[in-house]
Amino acid sequence: MHSSNSKDQKNSADHDTKEHGDRSGGTEKEKSGHAGHGDHEKHSGHDKHEGHSVEMFRTRFWVCLALSIPALIWEPMLQEWFGYKAPVFPGSSMIPALFGTLVFLYGGWVFLKGAYHELSDRKPGMMTLIALAISVAFIYSGAVTLGYDGHALWWELASLVTIMLLGHWIEMRSIFQAQGALKELAKLLPDTAERLLDGDRTEEVPVDQLQEGDIVLIRPGGSIPVDGVVKEGKSAVNESMITGESKPVDKTAGDNVIAGTANGDGSLRVEVSGTGDKTALAGIMRLVEEAQGSRSASQALADRAAFFLTLVAIGAGGLTFVAWLAFGATLDFTISRLVTVLVIACPHALGLAIPLVIAISTTIGARNGLLVRDRRGLEEARNLEVIVFDKTGTLTLGEHRVVDSVMADDMDENESIRLAASVEYDSEHPIGRALTESAREKDIEVKGAEDFNAIPGKGVEATVEGRSLKVGGPALLRKLEVKPSEDIANAAERFSENGQAAVYLIEDNRVLAVFAIADAVRPESAEAIKRLHEQGLKVAMLTGDSKAVADSVAKELGIDTVFAEVLPEDKADKIKELQHGNTRVAMVGDGVNDAPALVTADIGIAIGAGTDVAVEAGDVVLVRSDPRDVSRIVVLSRATYRKMVQNLWWAAGYNIIAIPLAAGVLAWAGFLLAPAAGAILMSASTVIVAINAQLLRRLEL
Repeated sequence: MHSSNSKDQKNSADHDTKEHGDRSGGTEKEKSGHAGHGDHEKHSGHDKHEGHSVEMFRTRFWVCLALSIPALIWEPMLQEWFGYKAPVFPGSSMIPALFGTLVFLYGGWVFLKGAYHELSDRKPGMMTLIALAISVAFIYSGAVTLGYDGHALWWELASLVTIMLLGHWIEMRSIFQAQGALKELAKLLPDTAERLLDGDRTEEVPVDQLQEGDIVLIRPGGSIPVDGVVKEGKSAVNESMITGESKPVDKTAGDNVIAGTANGDGSLRVEVSGTGDKTALAGIMRLVEEAQGSRSASQALADRAAFFLTLVAIGAGGLTFVAWLAFGATLDFTISRLVTVLVIACPHALGLAIPLVIAISTTIGARNGLLVRDRRGLEEARNLEVIVFDKTGTLTLGEHRVVDSVMADDMDENESIRLAASVEYDSEHPIGRALTESAREKDIEVKGAEDFNAIPGKGVEATVEGRSLKVGGPALLRKLEVKPSEDIANAAERFSENGQAAVYLIEDNRVLAVFAIADAVRPESAEAIKRLHEQGLKVAMLTGDSKAVADSVAKELGIDTVFAEVLPEDKADKIKELQHGNTRVAMVGDGVNDAPALVTADIGIAIGAGTDVAVEAGDVVLVRSDPRDVSRIVVLSRATYRKMVQNLWWAAGYNIIAIPLAAGVLAWAGFLLAPAAGAILMSASTVIVAINAQLLRRLEL
């Protein structure tokens, strides 16, 4: 793994602190189970509602709506407008003032407190504007009620606060729904598990009481409570909630299972390897929360825009106030214009524009096996020009397989592999494992051989179904003085030129087949490269293997540039070479010996994380060992950026028309916006931004 000093070259000190927390299994807050949405709001910069909740805004909205009704019913202006007469009794004239004050104190306190924090931090924003608007309306209305000549704005104040609470309720609900992925992930874990005792006896225990080494019984259809290794049983497990892959994965003895996944029709006995914070699911939840909390460049832009819009709003409000007084307007009319300008110019939508898109895009990524460790990484993916892949374990399986073969005229490929794998059935040599694994992947039934015997340095021999067979390399041919046919000899020479090992199947003095044994290319790699090319990206490959091997893989996959025979410590230099001329480069590797290159690249993508979601070298971690997911990162990045730009333009742009209207530029034509109407328009812009962000959920990766 890379050092924190290396990572500092790309990330801020805040993010680096998070990394050190991860390396020890999570920060103390995370370990104690108190990491939550409050932390997210602090880190994201969207702290307008810090310490608040959806429920709080909902409750205050309904209470203030109820309190506003009397203020509206007994408002003389509304009675005149709508031609009705409210009941008159001693003190009835004070109802608007009484209920308007209650709304201000109960519902407005949220905004007053928020404004205090903004001004304390010297970052006036949305809360400052709202607090200023309702305070001006309250003080002026109070003065009129106490005898100052003018028209009180109690109904405007009550409706304004109520509508603002509604807007904030909608906003908070949208944000928390987007962050709900964390809660949904947490729900995947059962509360209890069946621990096996002596024999087949079981006991039901809380999951947090399980320890590494315990054996748990997973019944058909049950949820897997821990990370572990299957010791006994066979089943198909649905891992889509972790990897995004919908097809169930077959599990037998020796296979790993992940906490939170769903067991199929079989029964499994699993040895516990990780519980609680040590599970893959817990790691994913940490990464999702950190990503939603990390600040992007677009968020910084939105924050700056909101700050300047606040200053513009205050300036426009002040100019409106002075201008109308200069034109001889009444004080209540002038204050009404001032309040409307302050309200309608609130950077409410700007405060929602980026955080909501961040939360939704991060959730989409997590559901599709793309874990974003740093938002900057995902945001920059749209600008990439070159994708560099490590070869071994990334584009290839990192395991030897039969990658090509040529048979004698009377031999079938599957039959040749079956015979060779049967000969090697008892062998522990990598060549033997390559043959047996290749047979297994082709669903070829392999039976054990008789009279197995190793020929030191040459190969092996055994009897299969009464046939005396041998498997080995060129040295075995020389020992046996056997000459292959021309086709087989030419194929062996071609395999050798490609850096592949040629292995022969021999019966008596005849070569039945020759197999090319090499690190097998992943079935998905060709499609992954094709997708990236279709997106206009160039693809390079970085490997320590020989040039012949590298060129062979590159030719098969259509890779543009190849760097072969590169030592791990020199991989970062190759990345810098590609970055020359400000070219944006992503490095895709396994996060271990590729760490220096992953850190050096503009974006580091750690692939093949599997259950180890704590890969630290990458900005984005791919849960699956599928290189096709790299193109999906680019798709998600580009779609996310489009939504951010759309929201920013709408959130800031509508003020070009809204502020002059609020100031009363069309008063000569008899068109005036009431403060409550301004609040409705401002809230509508927030809803539009929220809906536009939600449309990102339709994205197909």
